[in-house]
Amino acid sequence: MLEIMDTTLRDGEQTSGVSFSGQEKLNIARLLLNDLGVNRIEIASARVSNGEFKTVKDIADVAIATNNIDKIEILGFIDNGESIKWIHEAGCRNINLLTKGSYSHVTEQLRKTPEQHLEDIKREIAIAQEYGIGVNIYLEDWSRGMSNSEDYVYFLMDGLHNQPIKRFMLPDTLGILNPHTTWKFCRKMINRYPELHFDFHAHNDYDLAVANTMVAVEVGVKGIHLTINGLGERAGNATMSSVIAVLHDQLKIRTSIREDQINNVSRIVEGCSGQLISSNQPIIGNNVFTQCAGIHADGDNKNNLYYNELIPERFGRQREYALGKLSGKANIRKNIDALGIQLTEEQMRIITDRVIELGDKKEIITQSDLPFIINDVIHNSTEQKIEIVRFHSSISKGLRPTATVRIRINGEEYEDTSAGKGQYHAFSKVLWKIYSKLAKPKPELVNYSVAIPPGGRTDALVQTIITWKFKEKVFKTHGLDVDQVEAAVKATEKMLNIIEDL
Repeated sequence: MLEIMDTTLRDGEQTSGVSFSGQEKLNIARLLLNDLGVNRIEIASARVSNGEFKTVKDIADVAIATNNIDKIEILGFIDNGESIKWIHEAGCRNINLLTKGSYSHVTEQLRKTPEQHLEDIKREIAIAQEYGIGVNIYLEDWSRGMSNSEDYVYFLMDGLHNQPIKRFMLPDTLGILNPHTTWKFCRKMINRYPELHFDFHAHNDYDLAVANTMVAVEVGVKGIHLTINGLGERAGNATMSSVIAVLHDQLKIRTSIREDQINNVSRIVEGCSGQLISSNQPIIGNNVFTQCAGIHADGDNKNNLYYNELIPERFGRQREYALGKLSGKANIRKNIDALGIQLTEEQMRIITDRVIELGDKKEIITQSDLPFIINDVIHNSTEQKIEIVRFHSSISKGLRPTATVRIRINGEEYEDTSAGKGQYHAFSKVLWKIYSKLAKPKPELVNYSVAIPPGGRTDALVQTIITWKFKEKVFKTHGLDVDQVEAAVKATEKMLNIIEDL
């Protein structure tokens, strides 16, 4: 089976601004191994700090207790055995030894000859053998090595392929590969050394990490390196969620990964890392299983015409139908059905129109908003004898708020302007100014309250509830809008129509 190695806790922690605490690393390691089902995890770099040593030791203790210690790997360096001793004392058994996979890295960074570097690697492997530490080899900058110094790569591999090395790791360190070069270079390695185990390690500088990983698997690598949410240096690494979906659906390759745990683990890592998941990130983004267009919801009702293999339930999620200006009856019906509410076709039409109207002001109407809209449209509807045709209010520092109102009463329109202590107060003063001129009675405002449907969004719908008293009768009217003042105006308009008949 294809091996999945997760390097969120090592390479992913190289994301700018990301530093996991010891407890967070321990919890994520447990999730990766026990819940998600990865085959191996790379959890740290050797000799970083005393705190890192303690964290690695804590993870190793848990891994030993759960028979997972052979799945734990540490990045180590050619340092005359210092990394190996550090790993051994921490209780781990595998080193991912960082070597140079390009001629320029050997000669310019190390200032050594290829022959000297090869001997250094062999010496490090011998020390690892003495400590009982298994060795995997990272060929750092391998992709550029294959581009610019292929003979050097083969020289190194020829000198190491008979050494006690479990895996040779082929990193695209600078993210320079594309699917064509990935295919070409991986193919050359596998054809030349068919008996060896190769891992592929992608970086996402050209947004090709997922595609390159897919091609490497097609060619025949036996292991791939991924991170949760694509964390990693610069543009990050190949993201776990996307790669797993591609492997399972596009290549029909099964892995040990439990798809239904992907979203949960992604959210935990999001919280620990502080790196927010983009809303349109495939598989795990907030919006990727949300249908906005009404025609799509209609197609879902007709033999799932707009479904693909990425069923949200696979990944521990649910499909949602956004409510907004693109909504049709099918979208709204999906949400209403989920709420268990029964409506007539005429009520559906009214609510659809109302959702579209609100959607012009608010990008997305949530399902939490919907009961408020239904209540506003259905339970507060009255015959419109009186209509607020338009109103304008303004507020400026140091000046009293003003409002201008045009109102239609039984077919006749009236307009006036007034100032007040607040925007709604100014609006109501204009209203009663007009009513006074017409010798019409006005009600008493008993109470004024504002409610926001659940969600805590800054663009949430606002429901204004006003309690009135008129001719000894006490009643409430509701107004709903994204703007509090406009919601209050709508509640007032409903009140005016009610008292017209009292």
